[in-house]
Amino acid sequence: MSRWQYIAFVFCTTAAMAQVPVPAQTQPSGQTPAQPGAPSQNAPGVQQPRELPPDSIRPNYVLGPNDQILIRTQAEEINEKPFRIDADGNINLPLLGRVHAGGMTVQELESDLTQRLREYIREPQVIIQVTQFRSSPVFFVGAFKSPGIYPLQGNRTLVEMLTQIGGTQPNASQRITITRRAEYGPIPLPSAVEDPEKKISTVEISLASLRQNVNPAEDILLQPYDVVSAERAEQIYVTGEVLKTGPLEMGERESISIAQVLTMAGGFSRDALKGKVRILRPIVGTTRRAAIEVDVKRIFEGKDNDVPLLPNDILYVPRSYTRLFWQTFGQITLPMLPYVIFILSQ
Repeated sequence: MSRWQYIAFVFCTTAAMAQVPVPAQTQPSGQTPAQPGAPSQNAPGVQQPRELPPDSIRPNYVLGPNDQILIRTQAEEINEKPFRIDADGNINLPLLGRVHAGGMTVQELESDLTQRLREYIREPQVIIQVTQFRSSPVFFVGAFKSPGIYPLQGNRTLVEMLTQIGGTQPNASQRITITRRAEYGPIPLPSAVEDPEKKISTVEISLASLRQNVNPAEDILLQPYDVVSAERAEQIYVTGEVLKTGPLEMGERESISIAQVLTMAGGFSRDALKGKVRILRPIVGTTRRAAIEVDVKRIFEGKDNDVPLLPNDILYVPRSYTRLFWQTFGQITLPMLPYVIFILSQ
C-alpha cells in the first residue's frame, strides 16, 4: 500500500466512525407542547348561559338564607327532596335534624352531611344541587383566582365584582368575555354582538382598559345570570436548538416577531441551523400544520424583514448536522494527525 493510499484509507475510516446522519429534512420531535396539532381553543367564543352553574364552579358557591337545595343520597327520607335554608342559615332534615348550612360552600355542606349520615349508612354519598338562589347569581368561569357563583346584590359593576373575587390568574388572557341573556337587554357597549338564535349578547373587554381609565365605559353594571369568562393567555411554542424551550405568553399582543421570541428563549444553541428555522402554523379546520421556512440569519443581518408569529404557532429551530459532523470528525482525526504527519515525512 502506497503512502497516499494509506492516507485515503485513514480518512475514509474516520468518516465511517463518525456515523453522523445528514438528513435532507429535519422534522421536529413528535412531542409538541399543549397538543399543538389541534385547532386553537383559546379564541373567545359565545357561551350559552345555563340555569345551573357549571360543575367546575358549583362546589364553590356559598350558601345563604333563602337558597333552596336538592340533596341526592342513599337515605330515602332526604333523597331528591328540596330544602330551603331559613333566615338563621339552617335546614331541617329528617334523620339529621337541624343542620347549619349558611356560610358553607356546596362542597363543604356535602362533606358535612356525608359525615353525619355515616351513623345511618355505611358509605354515604351526598350530592347537592342549588335549585333556587337567594338572589340573582353571576358566574365567573375560567382563569380567575376564585371562579365560582356570586350573588348579585344591588347594582354591582364589573370592576367591583372582579375586585371581590381577586381578579384573574397570572396566566390569564388580558381580555374577558361577558355573556348576557336577551331578557336582560343587550350589553350596552358598541362592540357587543347579539345572537337572536341563542337569545344572548356577548362582548370582549380589555382588562388593561379597565385598569388604566378612571371611569371606563367597559365597567358596566352586571345583570342576573351574566357569565364572565376568562381564558388562558394565548401562547406560542419554541422548540429545537434554543436555550429555553417551551410555551411563551403573548399577553395582549396579536403577534410577536421571531427576533422577540428568540430573545425570550435565550437565543440559539451552539448547533442551531439558523438558515432553516421553521414556523409550524395550524391549518384552520384540520389537525395539520403548514411549515414556513425562514432564514433567521438574514433577518439578524438586516437583509430580510422579521416574520410575525401568531397564537399557537410553533417555532422550530433544527440542528445543524453539518456542523456536528465536522465537530465529530475533528474530535476523531486530531488525535491521529501526528501519525499521518509521521507517515508523510517518511
